[in-house]
Amino acid sequence: MEHSITDEINARRTFAIISHPDAGKTTITEKLLYFGGAIRDAGTVKGRKTGKYATSDWMEIEKQRGISVTSSVMQFDYDGKKVNILDTPGHEDFSEDTYRTLMAVDAAVMMIDVARGVEPQTIKLFKVCRMRGIPIFTFINKMDRQGKEPLDLMEELEEVLGIESYAMNWPIGMGKEFLGIYDRFNNRIEQARVEGEDRFLALNEDGELADTHPMMDSSYYDQALEDIMLLNEAGNEFSEERVAKGELTPVFFGSALTNFGVQTFLETFLQFAPRPQARLTTEEEAINPHEEEFSGFIFKIQANMNPAHRDRIAFVRIVSGAFNRGMTVTVPRLSRSFKLTQTTQFLADDRETVNEAVAGDIIGLHDTGNYQIGDTVIGGKSSFSFAALPQFTPELFVRVTAKNVMKSKHFHKGILQLVQEGAIQYYRTLHTEELLLGAVGQLQFEVFEHRMKNEYNVEVQMENIGSKVARWIHNEADVKESMAGQRAMLVKDRYDKLVFLFENDFAMRWFHDRNPEIELYSLL
Repeated sequence: MEHSITDEINARRTFAIISHPDAGKTTITEKLLYFGGAIRDAGTVKGRKTGKYATSDWMEIEKQRGISVTSSVMQFDYDGKKVNILDTPGHEDFSEDTYRTLMAVDAAVMMIDVARGVEPQTIKLFKVCRMRGIPIFTFINKMDRQGKEPLDLMEELEEVLGIESYAMNWPIGMGKEFLGIYDRFNNRIEQARVEGEDRFLALNEDGELADTHPMMDSSYYDQALEDIMLLNEAGNEFSEERVAKGELTPVFFGSALTNFGVQTFLETFLQFAPRPQARLTTEEEAINPHEEEFSGFIFKIQANMNPAHRDRIAFVRIVSGAFNRGMTVTVPRLSRSFKLTQTTQFLADDRETVNEAVAGDIIGLHDTGNYQIGDTVIGGKSSFSFAALPQFTPELFVRVTAKNVMKSKHFHKGILQLVQEGAIQYYRTLHTEELLLGAVGQLQFEVFEHRMKNEYNVEVQMENIGSKVARWIHNEADVKESMAGQRAMLVKDRYDKLVFLFENDFAMRWFHDRNPEIELYSLL
C-alpha cells in the first residue's frame, strides 16, 4: 500500500443507513454511490446493460416487490476517504438483519420522511444505535414535497427519540415552493433546481444574502431567516464531542430523489463521522483498530449471491490490523484454521476479488458451511471472541415440509443454508422430527418460500401454527417431557437446545406456577 496502514485505517468511514420503509433510504444510497463515482446514474451499476433496479436491491424478490430485504454493502472513495455504506432493510420483518448490521458500523445515518416524521421502525433502530453509543446523523428527506414544519420535526426528534439535535442546514420553503437550504455550517445558501457551482449563494457576516437576489423577495426566505435567528438564540450548540458520543444528532434537510442537498450532506458527514472504532471481546477487552494482528467478526451470511454457483458469502467487519489475501486465520469457536484465498469486496451484487483491506472495511469470505453469524476470525496466535451479536426470539411459527418427498435432500440443504443467514430459525419436534420455522415477521416466511423455489428448486408447504412465546431453558437437565402439552410444545433448536413454545403469555405463567424450578429465558 502507498500509505501506511495507520493512514489507510484512519481514512475509513463505515456507516449504515437506517429508516422506516419508504423514507428514501435506498434512493440516498444510490446518490452517494453516484457522487463516489461507483455508478453512472442512479439505478444502474457501471457497465450493466439491463434492468434499472436499485443498485443495492440485488435479490430477485427485492426487484419484484420493490423493497430491501437484505443488507447490502457498497464501497467507494470520496475526498480522500474510503467509504463503506451498509444499506439495511427498512421492513420491520427484517429488523434482525438490520440490528446485526448496526453492530458492524461506526456511525448511522437516519432517514426521516418530512411528511411522516419519526416512525415506529425508526424508533426501534434508533434505540439500538443509542444502546451502542454510535453517532447518528439525520437526513430529513423529500423536501420537494409538502410535509411537517421543520421546527416541529426538530421537536419530534428530541421528544420521541430523546436525542438533542442541531440543524446543519435549514429549508427555505418546501414542496413546489422549496427554494433551497440555508447552510448554517458552510455559511451559504444552496438553491434547489440549480445545477453546478451556480447553486451556491454567499452570505454576509449578518447571515443574510451578500448580493441582491430574487430570493430576497420571498416570504420563505424571510421565514428561514427568522427560524435561523431562533435556532441561533435558543437551539442547541454544535459539539463534535457530543456527536461522537451519540448525544447530539446533526440534522440535514434535502431531497434524495432530486439529488438536492446530498453532496453537501456527504461532505459534512465525512468530516464528522468517526474513524474505525475499537470493539470489546467477551472478556471486556477493547481491540484497537491499529493493533497489528488482523481480527474481525462475521455479522452476516448470505447464500446464493450468485445463484449459478450456489455460493455463500460470510460478511466480515475487520476490527483490527490488515487483511491480505491468502493469509491464514483461526476461528476460536471451531479451533480451526482457514486459508483466505476467495475473498471479495462489494458493490451490491457486483464483486471483485480483494487482495488487501484494513480495519473498518467489510470483506466477504467464500463459505462452504463452516462459518456462523457472530464468529470471530483472527490472523495471529491470540485467542479471543468478540461480544455476541443479538439474536431475536421468534414470534411466528410454521410447520414446513417439501411438496415433493423426492426432493428432501435439496429441502434440508436449502433450509440449513437459509437458516444460517439468521433471518429464520428452525426447530425440530422431539420424536416425530417435524420441522418448524420461527421468524420475527410474516414476510420472512414469504421470502423463504420464494428462495427455496428459485434457488433450490424445492416447493414447500407451510402450515401456520400461529404466534408462540418461545423460551429457552437454563437448567435443561430438570426438564421432563411430561411438562409439555398442548399449550406448551417442547422442541429442539438447531443447536439441540430445548425450547418451550407456549401458546401465549397466560400459558407460560401457568407453566411457571406449576414448575417454578424451571428457569426460562428469551433471546433479545
